[in-house]
Amino acid sequence: MATSGTRRPGGRTERTRLAVLHATLDLLAERGFSELTVDAVAERSGVHKTTVYRRWSSADGLVAAALQMGAEDDWKAPDTGSLENDLYEVAAEVVRYFTEPALKELPTASVLAAFQSPPAAEALHEFYQDRHVRMAPITERAVARGEVPAGTDGDELVRAVCGPMFYRLFLSREGVTVADARVTARAVALAAREAAFVRDARD
Repeated sequence: MATSGTRRPGGRTERTRLAVLHATLDLLAERGFSELTVDAVAERSGVHKTTVYRRWSSADGLVAAALQMGAEDDWKAPDTGSLENDLYEVAAEVVRYFTEPALKELPTASVLAAFQSPPAAEALHEFYQDRHVRMAPITERAVARGEVPAGTDGDELVRAVCGPMFYRLFLSREGVTVADARVTARAVALAAREAAFVRDARD
């Protein structure tokens, strides 16, 4: 999505962009999307509100651009030497980000914002699409090691291992732990070995 204000020029323009988008993330975590305003972001960032309005136009534009910053990090998929442990690391990271007090406010607010703002929803979708691309080596390595058959769908593996975590977090509200992540990773790895995620087998 070509959201206004997401280009990465250098110098003062880049410092302004980062100040505004980091302020947006801070306020999103603190207040949630419904209470986030352009004026509040301008005040928090120290950037004149006219500049903020001109480049991002609205709270929707700010949040979408801020969420897109996730694609600028250097995150890499775990490489533990086994499919089960790689999947566990992925699922356990979801658990930690959404449950640890020092971390959970922003990712939780980001998901909730996606239900209130179409631009935020698209940005969050693109963030997870980027993560799927980065996690493709998990399946590729598992195939090369002979742990799972060729044709195993890596995207479905990711959905299968992360889905139960999000179900507990946002639907059943029953809580989730890294122990749950381990159980799910083991179950998904076993299913993958039996070709449960091979594309042709599912058609």
